[in-house]
Amino acid sequence: MTTTQAATELDAFRADEATIRMGGGAKAIERQHAKDRLTARERIARLVDPADEGGDAPLDPHRDEIPNFTELGLWSAYNMYAEHGGAPAAGVVTGIGVIHGRRHMIIANDATVKAGAFFPMTCKKIIRAQHVARMARMPLVYLVDSAGVYLPLQEDVFPDTDDFGRIFYLNSIISAEGIPQTAAIMGFCVAGGGYLPVLCDTLLMTEGSGLYLAGQALVKAAIGQEVSDEDLGGATMHAEISGTIDFKEPDDAACLTRLREVLAKRRGEETGRRRDEETRPEDMDGAGSEESVSPSLRLSDSGAPFRRPVRDGSDILSIFTDKPGEQYDIEEILACIVDGRTMPNADGHESLVPDFDEYKADYGRSIVCGYARIGGRACGVVANQGSISRQTKAGGRAGPHESVNMPRVIYHESADKAARFIMDCNQRKIPLVFIHDTTGFMVGRDSEQAGIIRAGAKMVNAMSNSVVPKIVLITGSSYGAGNYAMCGKAYDPRLIVGWPTAEIAVMGGAQAAKVLLQIEATLCEIYPVWKADEVN
Repeated sequence: MTTTQAATELDAFRADEATIRMGGGAKAIERQHAKDRLTARERIARLVDPADEGGDAPLDPHRDEIPNFTELGLWSAYNMYAEHGGAPAAGVVTGIGVIHGRRHMIIANDATVKAGAFFPMTCKKIIRAQHVARMARMPLVYLVDSAGVYLPLQEDVFPDTDDFGRIFYLNSIISAEGIPQTAAIMGFCVAGGGYLPVLCDTLLMTEGSGLYLAGQALVKAAIGQEVSDEDLGGATMHAEISGTIDFKEPDDAACLTRLREVLAKRRGEETGRRRDEETRPEDMDGAGSEESVSPSLRLSDSGAPFRRPVRDGSDILSIFTDKPGEQYDIEEILACIVDGRTMPNADGHESLVPDFDEYKADYGRSIVCGYARIGGRACGVVANQGSISRQTKAGGRAGPHESVNMPRVIYHESADKAARFIMDCNQRKIPLVFIHDTTGFMVGRDSEQAGIIRAGAKMVNAMSNSVVPKIVLITGSSYGAGNYAMCGKAYDPRLIVGWPTAEIAVMGGAQAAKVLLQIEATLCEIYPVWKADEVN
């Protein structure tokens, strides 16, 4: 082959690759944009670290290779399924992407190809990507936007060893091996495909997306129930009622920003953020010494710059209260403790906010959990909420209803959330910080019927078997089983710090007095002679 022939062949090869990257074609891309959603390749381009400055032409991810992303299996399903309209790249984009300087295996459904449905080769391509990640112990990121199994070819997708079910099997095995998996639902995720993101360690979802086992039509046909997409499996429902998702985001852009933040908070990621995200020229006069850092920044013990907390520590004196009947918001306390960071705001600029990504913010609100940075180091925070909160509950035929959660009390939803969060921090291998101000677990008929003992035991079990360092801060009350669940001294915390307002007891003084008085009154009713003797 001559040089000219080789060049011609190479040009043709590159042209074919560009065609494959178009997925379902220009019209399908337009339809995706009409839904205010990005395509799979646009999402990946925003997720991975940006290219070094100096490029001339703007990047077109449907034509060009994405910087910091090595695509795998681009030619999968090439010229296959012609009778079904084809499936470029098997309807899924897989490859190794660099996020905060660390390699991740990225698997993204391409909704421009048959709404992201699974063809036989789609399964094989995803399974291969999972195997590669497993061998390299590489974290996985799934960007989910799929209609599920492509039904005309279900006999080749569903039943066999290396078909659809194998993906979920590997999900579970990879998680058990301690390899982090994170999923973001940015479209529809239906039927069996719904298990893939939920089997991951952390799950994000955008408003307008759907996650359910059966859609409206199937539900009506099966049980005669008429229900909206939102009530069936919308982001708000899963954030507030089912507690299935960990982060609800308004759109793709916000979801990808949050995803990058969450991926950055793992062990060994203290300096994982790119330097251009941590600092700007106006913040730094030089580097390498505390004197060269502006007042808004400090240097961690690893030498990485981090921002001071958004609020001054002295503000805690005006925020916190231990007086009965008075309330405070624990998130205001956290703003005085965790590092600051810049985040995009609604005006298209950046605002300084606490470096705290709250976990399941709309579920189990009497405990606040989240990934934070303190002194430049990633950690997980589990803190009792000092103010009244509300919990949306499933309501059967009557529909969802709201209940009020009392301050400083642990409810069964909160205990379930905290247990899951503690296990996720162990998966991430980041230390846990417990901030106590609790009167214990909720009591009463409704709480017992909801399984408060089971939920509390689950939280205690997760905390007891935690292998990461645990640090405890007691700000106010630490009563009864609440002390145990929040990592009391019997559970081997590395360090316990108490404020002057800290109290540790089986229960509070007022509650103990009432209980003893009630017991004495009951005994007097049973044994009247005691009362007579007391009078004499």
